[in-house]
Amino acid sequence: MFRLAGKVALVTGAGSGIGAAIAETLASAGAHVFATDLDLSTAAATAARIREAGGRADAAALDVADEEACRSLADSVARDAGALDVLVNNAGIGHVGTLLTTGGADLDRLYRVNVRGVFNASQAFLPGMLERRTGSIINMASVGGIVGIRDRLAYCTTKFAVVGLTRSMALDHAAAGVRVNCICPGRVETPFVAARLREYADPEAAHRQMSSSQSVGRMGRPDEIAAAALYLASDEAAFVTGSALMIDGGWTG
Repeated sequence: MFRLAGKVALVTGAGSGIGAAIAETLASAGAHVFATDLDLSTAAATAARIREAGGRADAAALDVADEEACRSLADSVARDAGALDVLVNNAGIGHVGTLLTTGGADLDRLYRVNVRGVFNASQAFLPGMLERRTGSIINMASVGGIVGIRDRLAYCTTKFAVVGLTRSMALDHAAAGVRVNCICPGRVETPFVAARLREYADPEAAHRQMSSSQSVGRMGRPDEIAAAALYLASDEAAFVTGSALMIDGGWTG
């Protein structure tokens, strides 16, 4: 069992889905978790569940696209809990479209959250890790950051960027004791996916199609992604940096 006793972790996009599962899993392993989300009420609900289960958690509103907001939160966390040990850059958004049906504003919107959000939060919290010569940064990429997906041009573009950002950061800071990795999930049963399914004329058929993308014949669960984040956050992963961990049910196999 991987343990995080005495460590401080922050998870962006922790209000639901994969982010909430990661926040709760890290807390169950002993970490003091800061659950953040653009919607404070959802982050607060995640933090409340952690505390009800006997863990330590605080909630904060955070727009990862806002550079100053990330820096301000880093200062606040340092004052309240000390230096951050684990940063999980999970916040992200999607868009359906090809090159011809994706507007420039759509691409810019995804870039601000999916790429600049990782950049902003990492830049805000990395100095504290470098000062202590220890830390783990975990970025949420996607199977769409390794292979292309039809009708997801903007999403894939930004997730490929997250994989590149992860590997560059890992090389730059490995000697200083900071590990940087990313997780590349396939399709996962989350509220976001459920909302997208409701947009189809036949949601059940769409669900079957999405499930069949994975060789195992089903979508993943948030807790399965969270388990990987726990491993990457733990000291047992001390030799792991610059990795893009595929958790895709055999999609790319």
